[in-house]
Amino acid sequence: MKLLKTPLIFVALLLLVSVFAQVFGKEVVVYTALDRIYSEQVLREFEKATGINVKSAYDTEATKTTGLVMRLIAERNNPQADVFWTNEVVSAIVLKNKDILAPYISPNARDIPPEYKDPEGYWTGFGARARIIIYNTRLVKSANAPQSIFELTEAKWKGQVAVAKPLFGTTASHFSALYFYLGREKATKFFNALKKNEVKVVDGNAVVKDMVAMGKLKLGLTDTDDALMAIRQGKPVRIIFPDREGMGTFFLPNSVSLIKGCRHPVEGKRLIDYLLSPEVEQQLVEMGAVQFPLHPGLKQSAGLPPLQEIRQMKVSYQDVASKMEEVARYIQNEFLR
Repeated sequence: MKLLKTPLIFVALLLLVSVFAQVFGKEVVVYTALDRIYSEQVLREFEKATGINVKSAYDTEATKTTGLVMRLIAERNNPQADVFWTNEVVSAIVLKNKDILAPYISPNARDIPPEYKDPEGYWTGFGARARIIIYNTRLVKSANAPQSIFELTEAKWKGQVAVAKPLFGTTASHFSALYFYLGREKATKFFNALKKNEVKVVDGNAVVKDMVAMGKLKLGLTDTDDALMAIRQGKPVRIIFPDREGMGTFFLPNSVSLIKGCRHPVEGKRLIDYLLSPEVEQQLVEMGAVQFPLHPGLKQSAGLPPLQEIRQMKVSYQDVASKMEEVARYIQNEFLR
């Protein structure tokens, strides 16, 4: 009998170890460019809800998504991440074009408008932000505030406008969108006019917001989340959605994608489903991430008009991504010199 019990106990222990590994050993690795103060809370709640351990890599304010994109490209033959959660969709399309993403159509993406998701499932957008003009109300009267980004090249604003370095993040995407929408000649003429007007290039959209809020500069190009944060803190600033009578305001959603050849595809898909749920999109609005929800019927961030009331720039994100490398070369060789 003792001889029989020993192997039975051994088998039972193996089964317990196997079950333990399946239940408690699950994990998912996510690279995310959304501000850590918001993304980390969402990821921790995903852990509690699913029992799946989340390992995260975050960006920096100066390099934004570009650093994570370069990391994913470097790891393409040995993927370390399962999911890429970016705060601006164009970087995801760059990765799709380099064959680094895998298709996955989440059931939670069903109600998201088609212009905010890839028809093949390589990326899905949620929680959009807008590129806006922020101005200091103590230095600029509302009646005199520019209503178009093209007014930022006027002599009266010389040396008084801030913009984040257009090699990274939403600013890089914005410059690429303008390059495609306007065409090379008109776009570079505008960029050169900004440079001639002594635009101040700083490290990140948050720095733009701070420079204007502190009164060091009168105006800046930044994102809705940074600008509205300053307003909620009682800073003397206001927001303008530019070119509402012309080409429209440029919008960028967050997006989430599965990495091709990733180690934890099942867990990766569960995280994607979670991030694309209406509940998480609403949570991002309410926690202060200041985003325009893309699921219908969700509440808007206080202080922002409904998305439907703002004229949007009509340009596809795929077209914007197609110009990223060309624009980056121009920015590096001409704009920043």
